[in-house]
Amino acid sequence: NLYVKRSFDILFSFLVIILVLSWLIPIIGTIIKLSSKGSVFFIQKREGYRGKIFECIKFRTMVINLESDSKWADDNDERLTKIGKFLRLSALDEMPQFLNVFFGEMSVVGPRPHPINLNKEYETKITMFNKRHRFKPGITGLAQAKGFSGFIHGLTSMRDRVKMDVFYFKKWSLVLDFKIVFMTVVKMLANLNLKS
Repeated sequence: NLYVKRSFDILFSFLVIILVLSWLIPIIGTIIKLSSKGSVFFIQKREGYRGKIFECIKFRTMVINLESDSKWADDNDERLTKIGKFLRLSALDEMPQFLNVFFGEMSVVGPRPHPINLNKEYETKITMFNKRHRFKPGITGLAQAKGFSGFIHGLTSMRDRVKMDVFYFKKWSLVLDFKIVFMTVVKMLANLNLKS
């Protein structure tokens, strides 16, 4: 099953890199550079498969600040740039993570990788929290497709996310991955319509 999942990840991410990122990165990168000072990408260390630390790549959505590792953002964060808010609402800020997938640090579908400080905050508070690291982290996951995504509002919202992640481990199949990808796209489009 792991070989099947990895083969799917390589093929899917390769197609996205060639067919989408090849033109999306120059276009969005130019807009980001024109809208605010700083780099095109936001790269943050996150905890991945079996606790291994890797550098997660996203389009930069905020002005340069000193709180990126300590203050968690929501969709109305004052640090967001205009293009950054659109990128977050559309989830286009996550697209560079297909590079992480291609190089084997992430999977297309799996538990979302949290910032290291956020993991430390909850790993002793929630039973089975560290079981999230039994799969590679994903660009999307069952929790995200079911609406348990974005800003963490406390113990309850994190516990709901972990429950979805553990359920995914138990029920994993390639068909489930396809369903989650489809559900994620539908949810992204719905969010844009609601918030536009």
